[in-house]
Amino acid sequence: MMNYKILLLEDDRLYNETLKEFLEDEGFIVDSVLDPYSVYDLTYKNNYDLYIFDINLPFEDGITTLKSLRNANDITPTIFITSRDDKESLLEGFSAGASDYIKKPIDLDELLARVNVAMSKINCFDIVGIGRYSLDRDKRILKVDGKSLHISNKEFLFVELLFDNLDRVVSYDEIYSKLWRYEEPSNSSLRVYASSLKKIFGTAIESIRGFGYMLHKDRF
Repeated sequence: MMNYKILLLEDDRLYNETLKEFLEDEGFIVDSVLDPYSVYDLTYKNNYDLYIFDINLPFEDGITTLKSLRNANDITPTIFITSRDDKESLLEGFSAGASDYIKKPIDLDELLARVNVAMSKINCFDIVGIGRYSLDRDKRILKVDGKSLHISNKEFLFVELLFDNLDRVVSYDEIYSKLWRYEEPSNSSLRVYASSLKKIFGTAIESIRGFGYMLHKDRF
């Protein structure tokens, strides 16, 4: 296993220590903190492969913390752990840029499975194929039935993000962070890119009003 580095945010000290010890026993490098302000300090100094954030926290909730990181162009995959079970919190978390959710009380085997899924996306192959479509990350080429299509750089980044998150709503914040990392994001340009890609992928790309876009594997 590669030495993947995780930042854990959980304000319950005992629970924090339990999760940290479990993940370290599984071979991960884990920095753990008890409050959001410590997150900002560590992410300023270090790079992480994954964030695991509780939502109900002192000072500010985990969703607000993630929004602040996304606004600073931090696109690190994030798993929320929470006792909340309402749909509004779930959608708000995904809209903020969460990769996954796991509800308390946490089954540690389930947590490990979800962490491994997140890590597998970091170490994915240069060429990804789905049905008639293939994406060559190295050459930055999209092919349909083996034929290369001409798409812009931002359209390629958009497709790559959707391919890496099949059957999951990719939030606007995630898209903006990837496509306009050092620029001011453009809503109108994003709609143009989405319209162009829908001509290629058809109904496989769905616009989730108010949240983002989803690429459906079963529609290829």
